[in-house]
Amino acid sequence: MKKHWLLGASAALVLSTLPINGSPAIAQIFNAGSTIAQNVLRQPKVNLHLVADQQVVTKQQGKEVIRWQPIDGNVKAKQGDLIRFTVTGKNEGSRDARNVAITQPIPQGTIYQLNSATIAQAITVTYSIDQGKTFVVQPTVKVTLPNGKVEERPAPAAAYTHVRWETSQTLQPDAIVSAAYQVKIR
Repeated sequence: MKKHWLLGASAALVLSTLPINGSPAIAQIFNAGSTIAQNVLRQPKVNLHLVADQQVVTKQQGKEVIRWQPIDGNVKAKQGDLIRFTVTGKNEGSRDARNVAITQPIPQGTIYQLNSATIAQAITVTYSIDQGKTFVVQPTVKVTLPNGKVEERPAPAAAYTHVRWETSQTLQPDAIVSAAYQVKIR
C-alpha cells in the first residue's frame, strides 16, 4: 500500500509544480491521483484472528480421548502441556489478496512441535530459527562433531522461532484461510 500512497503523493507533487493552464495533462494527473487514492481504499485487507487451545487428555473406558479446550482465564497450563494456536485470516477488502503470508512467532517459554503446522492445498510452510529474519522449509544448524568436523543437521525443535504459511493462490473478498501449529510448554 505504501507504494500506491507514494504514487499518489508523487502525482500531487507534480500537480503542485505545474502551471495551471487548463491543459489536458493536468486533468490527467489529477484524475490519476484520484484513481490511485480510490485504489488504495479498495486494496485487500486481510484481518487475522488468533485462538489458543490446550490439549486435554482423559481416559474413557480405558482409552485415551484427546480434546482441545479453549484457553481463557480459567485454564492453567503447566510444563509439558500442548497448546494449539490457530490463526484465521479473512480478506475484508473488495479485491483479491495475492501472495498472502501469515507469520506467527513461537511464544517464549514454549517449544515448537515438529511437523504440527497444518498444510492446506497450495500452502507452503516455512520456518525461522533466527527470530524471523529468514525462512526455509527445513531449518538446519551447524554442529561441530568431536573430531572437529562441522556438519549441517536438522535444527532442533527448541531452535524454531517462527512459522510462516504462504500461498500463491488469491484470497477472494470474504474468503477465509486458516493455519495452526502446536507448542509444548517448557
